[in-house]
Amino acid sequence: MTCNWETREADLIQLWQLTENQLQEGKSTAVTPFDSLYKPWSASQQLKVACNYAQEVKRQLALVTKPLNFNHSRTRSGRLKIGYLCHDFRNHPTSHLMQSVFGLHDRNNFEIIAYSYGPDDGSEYRRRIANDCDRFYDIATLSITESAQRIFDDGVHILVDLMGYIDKARTQILALKPAPIQVNYLVYPGTMGADFIDYIIGDAIVTPPKSADNFTEKLVILPDSYQANDYQQIISSKPVTRSHYGLPESGFVFCCFNHTYKIEPQIFTVWMEILANVPGSVLWLFSRVAEAEANLRREAQARGIEGDRLIFAHLQPKLEHLARHQLADLFLDTLYYNAHTTGSDALWAGLPIITCPGATFPSRVGASLLTAIGLPELITKNLEEYKNLAINLAKSPDKLHEIKQKLAQNRLTYPLFDTLRFTRNLEKAYRTMWDIYAAGKSPEMIRIAN
Repeated sequence: MTCNWETREADLIQLWQLTENQLQEGKSTAVTPFDSLYKPWSASQQLKVACNYAQEVKRQLALVTKPLNFNHSRTRSGRLKIGYLCHDFRNHPTSHLMQSVFGLHDRNNFEIIAYSYGPDDGSEYRRRIANDCDRFYDIATLSITESAQRIFDDGVHILVDLMGYIDKARTQILALKPAPIQVNYLVYPGTMGADFIDYIIGDAIVTPPKSADNFTEKLVILPDSYQANDYQQIISSKPVTRSHYGLPESGFVFCCFNHTYKIEPQIFTVWMEILANVPGSVLWLFSRVAEAEANLRREAQARGIEGDRLIFAHLQPKLEHLARHQLADLFLDTLYYNAHTTGSDALWAGLPIITCPGATFPSRVGASLLTAIGLPELITKNLEEYKNLAINLAKSPDKLHEIKQKLAQNRLTYPLFDTLRFTRNLEKAYRTMWDIYAAGKSPEMIRIAN
């Protein structure tokens, strides 16, 4: 978070040794599953941490409650009941992505129930989601067992957890298995390592079939990008100026609005090499922590780049945040944990992204987004190609303009922001999950075709 890398290499080695020892001794790991996702660790290492954490969830649960032994029926009458469990039905990136999905579900065949255990912020996001669901329940004051009982009593067929192992998750609800089918989706880009989660929703890029062994869940491979995106996001029409955001009036503006915890030395070094090759350019970053800004400026200077060539943006309302993308020329993706919501924000606002996919789910999201919007030429094979593409585009205004025109044309004609298409494919996945279950089969890999 603070980008203090002075002892990073030694710390990472020591942390994995500690983690490995804890795994071998059957102890809970000091590192959390989410923290493992943005480190240079393999998918198999991330799987080990997730499995350990899932066992700890069950162990902690056993200390406070007895198993509820829900009896699930393989038969159903009427619509398929889909429950969405989330802390963040509010002004939050999860709702920014999902808000249109709830209302687009086919009400002839699906009943949509939301279970919210986070705060009611009074936002339009929360009001809209509550209105668009058949039922919206605030379960913030219910206990884990009361919440699970509620979900079971409602007859939910498929429970979709929109949290995974991030902060504020209530994974223990899922550990009680209140629904016959339980799904890991959207916010947590990795396996939960849990025998109480049946499926993870991905796509052929973030969760290719060959990666199945790195997931305890069965893969659901959607035909386009796995990430839901809203086709109705409003971009502020209020004029934006570079001076308002502390940007130079002239010169090329590279940007990355990812959280600073996603920035690490390897990609940062590449960014500084890009700046060194594009005179007058700056890098516009997002920051919530002043210490991170000071550390990154120091790291820039250590790489021969003046610290004032880093400009820092801060939190703004979503409408204004989308609008300020217009001031940048090119978005540079991070390495181990890509731009997810921040990536689709940039593309929706008309800002191209360069990405270099890795071997894990969170490192391949940029490639998923770019493929779904018809810009595969911005997906690079290695960091050298990434660097050269960024430099070449910065020095080739006609080529960059051509890409931006293509992005503008594709925005509402390609699958990425076709929320209805996405929702219908998601529904195909839900139907297939239920058909497998109703036939008495164990969960299996699902591939959805358009």
